[in-house]
Amino acid sequence: MSRHTDRPGPDDRRVRVQGEPVDSHPALPPEAERGSERRITVVGEEVLGRPCREVTEFGTPELSALIDDMFLTMHIADGAGLAANQVGVDLRLFVYDCPDDHGIRHVGHLVNPVLELPDPGHRRLIDDAEGCLSVPGATMAVPRTDRAVARGFDKDGRPLVIEGTGYFARCLQHETDHLFGHTYLDRLAKRDRKDALRQMDGRREAVLAQRARKAALLSG
Repeated sequence: MSRHTDRPGPDDRRVRVQGEPVDSHPALPPEAERGSERRITVVGEEVLGRPCREVTEFGTPELSALIDDMFLTMHIADGAGLAANQVGVDLRLFVYDCPDDHGIRHVGHLVNPVLELPDPGHRRLIDDAEGCLSVPGATMAVPRTDRAVARGFDKDGRPLVIEGTGYFARCLQHETDHLFGHTYLDRLAKRDRKDALRQMDGRREAVLAQRARKAALLSG
């Protein structure tokens, strides 16, 4: 998911890593420091349109390296979240570095997530702007619930429960959608999908150029 610059900036005194509060966390997470950039897939590619496979092997060097690479790739693209199939890997896993509406920064990864949303009678839908790193340059209003809980595991197989409100709840829903083969375009009316794709056509090259500039700065 794309990061929105009009959101409250993260306050390093209010950070949650893997759901747990910490005193501070570097702007460039340690995972990103270790990672290598990967190409971000674009809407229309087959890997984005099918459900991802469950992760069955935990604690492997390959899984750790994938998470590191995803963190760096997300950071270069100014993202708030990134799913594994967005780097061409067919596994149920996403990473995130996302503020909520109170300026609390949430950082972490989640493997094999299961999303829990409020019951319909207690569900509050918010129409808000949403972008996607796999739909570069497009932003559309998408209805999402203002609260969400994602249950899953960390890379070593330890159970995790990640709770989100506001923009971070949106992020959890957006990334979980990816793992089931959906982008936010699938939640739009046909006319709005066409509008988003027109936005992407007009802005994609500028977005990719910005990513290339940021990658070059980090590697230099």
